[in-house]
Amino acid sequence: MVSTHSYRGASVLAACGTLDSATYRTLRDTIIKAALDEPMAVIVDVDDLAVPAGSAWAVFTSARWHVDRWPEIPIIVVCSHAMGRAAIARNGITRYVPVYASVDDAMAALGSYSRRHRRRARAALPQGPESLRRSRELVECWLTAWSKAELVAVSKIIVTTLVENVLQHTDGPPSLRLESKDDTVVIAVEDGCRTPPALRETRLAADMPTGLRIVGLLTRLWGTLPTPSGKTIWAVIGPENRL
Repeated sequence: MVSTHSYRGASVLAACGTLDSATYRTLRDTIIKAALDEPMAVIVDVDDLAVPAGSAWAVFTSARWHVDRWPEIPIIVVCSHAMGRAAIARNGITRYVPVYASVDDAMAALGSYSRRHRRRARAALPQGPESLRRSRELVECWLTAWSKAELVAVSKIIVTTLVENVLQHTDGPPSLRLESKDDTVVIAVEDGCRTPPALRETRLAADMPTGLRIVGLLTRLWGTLPTPSGKTIWAVIGPENRL
């Protein structure tokens, strides 16, 4: 349904076939996955996409909502024919997602847009308890190299919690991703389970929080993104979260 290529720093997705209730989620999650690779923008060409029900155009606002807080990548729709652009606008999509007649027009609209410099590191973790220690070692190593030693302590707690959540609730190995931008750090852990995380964890004695509740208490914000193969749970840590 979707082919992808890179163009001047953007990820261009060419969607074809029919967009309906059966394909809605697949297209949305494919757009989100493309945004997670952090191109300049995700541009979706819909010239060859049939949309019988106008409400299905909301797939683009849904994808945009998911990536709005992180990784903050623009999502743009391209449609070369005026009737298609009118249908998209008629369904309210252009209030949140811009629509252009060509990929070049979309790139021109981005203009001098540039994301602030981000440092990034990724690693596949082993499937088993050893991934807990390995994730902490990697986080400490990367943050120290990026002169973010003051955030190592809280980051190790967060990554332990996220990896532990994967080990408890999924059968596959986790994948770790760390980013540094300005004064913040983002920790993201990907797994192969599509079930959203739930705050079902109990509290210990003295009302001590456990599990994902720790993430909510020790980070600036956190969330989850669906992907075609599972999900990514992410958390933003700022200087106010130092321990």
